[in-house]
Amino acid sequence: MNENEISKLVVNAAFQVHKKLGPGLLESVYEEILYFELTKLKLRVDRQKVIPVFWDELKMELAFRADLIVENKVIIEIKSVEAIAPVHPKQLLTYLKLTGCKLGLLINFNQPIIKTGITRIVNNL
Repeated sequence: MNENEISKLVVNAAFQVHKKLGPGLLESVYEEILYFELTKLKLRVDRQKVIPVFWDELKMELAFRADLIVENKVIIEIKSVEAIAPVHPKQLLTYLKLTGCKLGLLINFNQPIIKTGITRIVNNL
């Protein structure tokens, strides 16, 4: 399964979650339910995966945690904020570069319509 096929499944699952729950909940709620829905689809999903950063000989074990990584190909960054800040897409692009993943989805569940809350970020895709 390629990145685009995975992203279609993720977007559909996010739509279903948002349709049932609506906006306004904590990010952790959306993360757990989206994780549950994606694993029901038999996708391999890592949740809160620790990603190290290397700098010369220095290895920083806990540089960041990825909300969800699907099939080791797509990183999902979940937000529940009034507005996505300019740094959020850049942050996800950095995560993609550090992991070697090519596609990321920035999903802000705190939108009246989930379609407007999903941003696709690519890294050499």
